[in-house]
Amino acid sequence: MKRKTAFVSDFDGTITGDDFFAYASEAFFDEKSLAPWRRFKRGEISHFEALRKMFSQIRVPLGKLNAFMDKIPVDAGFATAAQICREKNIPVYICSAGCDYYINYLIGNVIKKYDVSLVTNHGRYSPESGLTMEMPPADSPYFDPLTGISKAAIVNRLHKEGYDVIYAGDGLPDYEAARNADIVFARRDLLTKCREAGLAVRSFNDFGVINAYLKEL
Repeated sequence: MKRKTAFVSDFDGTITGDDFFAYASEAFFDEKSLAPWRRFKRGEISHFEALRKMFSQIRVPLGKLNAFMDKIPVDAGFATAAQICREKNIPVYICSAGCDYYINYLIGNVIKKYDVSLVTNHGRYSPESGLTMEMPPADSPYFDPLTGISKAAIVNRLHKEGYDVIYAGDGLPDYEAARNADIVFARRDLLTKCREAGLAVRSFNDFGVINAYLKEL
């Protein structure tokens, strides 16, 4: 009997052109504002804490934030992937160490239309307190104290439920999830890391490659 398949995708730099953090750095942060990220790179604070401190510094009128987010490039092919998966009864997960505030702003309509499961940290915005992030509860099956959510835990849980897992990602934080997945689509740092580790991996520049694969399942 044919095994069940699930599709899990990173968001920042995979569905979008680059990380929200990278775009925000150019738009809102100076060298002083980047101090939390430098502390993370030195191993002094966690990835979650660094992003929490960084994002809370974004304090602009809502209209300005929305205009900024409107310029973030989104791969329209992800919506096609979600549609293909729904037609084939393949569950779709987006996993992100960022937050749901900007993800829902950018592709909330796709998430709702195709019943995509979004596993990420919670975010809310006000000009007074900035973009604030909250971790999932510690009893979440995907909880990770360093990033808020564990991408590898999503893959592992789907395996336990009897699914083969297709994973798509672009960065080093995707590596553990990719290492545990059955089929991996990668680009940028994740592609390099997977090849260095000798993992079977398929390169992609956009979702066209992934969608061609999904259509053949």
